[in-house]
Amino acid sequence: MDDKTVLLERDGYIAIVTLNRPAKLNAMNDDLTRDFHEALDRVADSDARVVILTGTGRGFCSGADIAALQSRAEGNEEGDALGTTAWLKGHSIIDAAPHIRNIPQPVIAAVNGIAAGAGLALAIAADIRIGSEQSSYSSLFIKRSLTPDAGVSQMLPRLVGPGVAAEMALTGAMYDAQWALAHGLLNRVVPHDQLMDGAKEVAESIVANPPVAAQVTKRLLHMGLLYDLQAGIDRESYYNVYLRKTEDSLEAMQAFTEKRAPVFKGR
Repeated sequence: MDDKTVLLERDGYIAIVTLNRPAKLNAMNDDLTRDFHEALDRVADSDARVVILTGTGRGFCSGADIAALQSRAEGNEEGDALGTTAWLKGHSIIDAAPHIRNIPQPVIAAVNGIAAGAGLALAIAADIRIGSEQSSYSSLFIKRSLTPDAGVSQMLPRLVGPGVAAEMALTGAMYDAQWALAHGLLNRVVPHDQLMDGAKEVAESIVANPPVAAQVTKRLLHMGLLYDLQAGIDRESYYNVYLRKTEDSLEAMQAFTEKRAPVFKGR
């Protein structure tokens, strides 16, 4: 097994970001947190059109590394990614979900195992979630006498509704993949050994579309949660004026009239 805490691979136009601390269920310590932000920065500056986020072993991400946090609280070690220095730099655990939302490429979470606490935040920050039948989900903050953080209190009610979010946040219970699918936390559930195939199938369907339009669509969908209907319509119109000037827009129209498959270049 590679000793890097985050692996970054490419499969054509698909970037695959894999959390890689399987012995700790991919809990986020300083190294993993920094490596995760670095991987997203590299992806954002690349020609990748879609990102798949997943984990190794039995965990997608079990949240913050409690042992590291306890050691920090007791003054036994210094750190950055779990502390205020990194918070000021924008590269801490609580900045991970916004980083996922802010990179231009659509992100698919391929949830292979437990997604809890800040790990739940990573999953729900993604644009699409594909869950293994072995995956599980928990907003376990209250079990640590904490309120949801890392953006969970904002993202979860918007995704599953306030009632379901309240149940998850106030009980701290663990929910299986079928429950998550039924309550809107997941887009689909697939057999465990078909997880990456399922995620890549969705990714390839996105790759086949004009990449600039996909990036703008991602931005608009998240912005749409913040504005009223008319403001959303105004922003749609603004971005469509921009998109109609791209080479890909012309290619889409020409391919349609010529009855052929389009070839998009991201311009």
